[in-house]
Amino acid sequence: MGKGFFNVPIAVNEPVKSYAPGSPEREAVLKAYKEMINTTIDVPMYINGKDVTTGNTRTMSPPHDHKHVVGTYHLAEKKHVDEAIATALEARKTWANTPWEQRAAIFLKAAELIAGPYRAKINAATMIAQSKTIHQAEIDSACELIDFLRINVQYMTDIYHDQPESTSDAWNRLEYRPLEGFTYAVTPFNFTAIAGNLPSCMAMMGNVVVWKPSDSQIYSAKVVMDVFKEAGVPDGVINVVFGDPVMITDTVLNSPDFSGLHFTGSTFIFKELWKKIGNNIHNYKTYPKIVGETGGKDFIVAHKTANPKQVATAIVRGAFEFQGQKCSAASRAYISESIWDQVKDYVVEDGKSFKMGSPEDMNNFFTAVIHEGSFDKLAKYIDQAKADDNVEVIAGGNYDKSKGYFIEPTVLLTTDPKYTTMQEELFGPVITIYVYKDDQFSETLELVDGTSEYALTGAILAQDRYAIVEATKALQNCAGNFYINDKPTGAVVGQQPFGGARSSGTNDKAGSALNLLRWVSPRMIKETFVTPTDYRYPFLGE
Repeated sequence: MGKGFFNVPIAVNEPVKSYAPGSPEREAVLKAYKEMINTTIDVPMYINGKDVTTGNTRTMSPPHDHKHVVGTYHLAEKKHVDEAIATALEARKTWANTPWEQRAAIFLKAAELIAGPYRAKINAATMIAQSKTIHQAEIDSACELIDFLRINVQYMTDIYHDQPESTSDAWNRLEYRPLEGFTYAVTPFNFTAIAGNLPSCMAMMGNVVVWKPSDSQIYSAKVVMDVFKEAGVPDGVINVVFGDPVMITDTVLNSPDFSGLHFTGSTFIFKELWKKIGNNIHNYKTYPKIVGETGGKDFIVAHKTANPKQVATAIVRGAFEFQGQKCSAASRAYISESIWDQVKDYVVEDGKSFKMGSPEDMNNFFTAVIHEGSFDKLAKYIDQAKADDNVEVIAGGNYDKSKGYFIEPTVLLTTDPKYTTMQEELFGPVITIYVYKDDQFSETLELVDGTSEYALTGAILAQDRYAIVEATKALQNCAGNFYINDKPTGAVVGQQPFGGARSSGTNDKAGSALNLLRWVSPRMIKETFVTPTDYRYPFLGE
């Protein structure tokens, strides 16, 4: 055991590198990209500190060049998931009792590895696997993941410092135990940082984890796991399995030792998992913690006093960065009539300047959507919009999957505020705009609140402070992250805790201490120094 009240290094957000032409970081990531895109790798599962192969494999290809194979990964059988659970439970015996500063040191080391020797590699992997531009990859797989690791350590120590009051005759202590049993992390394709954070934040608090990454993110997930291994995460603490999500999930949720789900993904899948947990509730040794961040139908509202150029930039960045494949991406916008013509001109002008193609070419603002299923879904919505009389395609509207899954950034204008693409999550580079009359601002706010089942992010742009006040109040329940005079994306760890309510999730705020508190089971300890020896209280008299 450590002897001392240790102070961890002060956590600060990792600076975002520029990758400007001629910069060393640009050269380093291009070199890593070229090496990795031209090399075929084999990705095993990782169970109890060992690489596990099955011979039953699937290929991995970049979304922007889907005929090119960069590797294979191995699919789990039920026995492998059972092994992952068993070895996690065995590892817990030691890991749960490991001093907090030793756990902290591991993940602080992981952060430094990503900030230094692994930076180019993890960014290049994210560019290849998820078709992110270098700017989007740098923000995600480098900076945000580093921030999660460093700042979560800071939050962990803050939590441990939070203790109840004591008196001279009794000492009250809170012990923040890890959950009894094992936890399950299910991570999405779109953020390497989320993939790294969901299992690591639970492990940091002393839990053991079975981790199932998205099939579309395994290439970069391997780099994350390589970092964790080099940082010293003990065998069995984080176990990685790939394959049939139904089989893996059913095996995990059928275990009586299952104690927590950390999920980011689709709303439908999360609700199905919740249902399965509920149906199994009598089998569990404890009530499992359920944390989920799911879908969004994120909005921009522009008041008549908003700056049209600012509105246009919020639309373009908010809707089209990373091809709109962010749960926070702007997907519907409500623009006041008097500024619409200017906003439209700026958006159309920006659209004409977009360059689209491989992320290796750093002049490209835009690359491919994640896979053919996403491409086909988005193409169907665009075709339908072209056929509908109450919708106009004012920018984009084209698509091509011959080489990569490219959907042109598309702006739809509708006269129907309840049109399909104003309500349903598309998860791609399509935004639908509704123009409202200047004197119907209050009614439009009601419309925004009542149109979608989601409540993740949203933004109000205005110069009129009274309009901002009104919007902030009227929209208080339809966005867990609300932005004033900014786009509805770009939450920074430690600055804007992230999460939404309604069908967008449990709002447990990743990037804050609130999330970490979900992965502990506090034990209250009261120690009495002079123990009573007589049952009688003064009110009893003699």
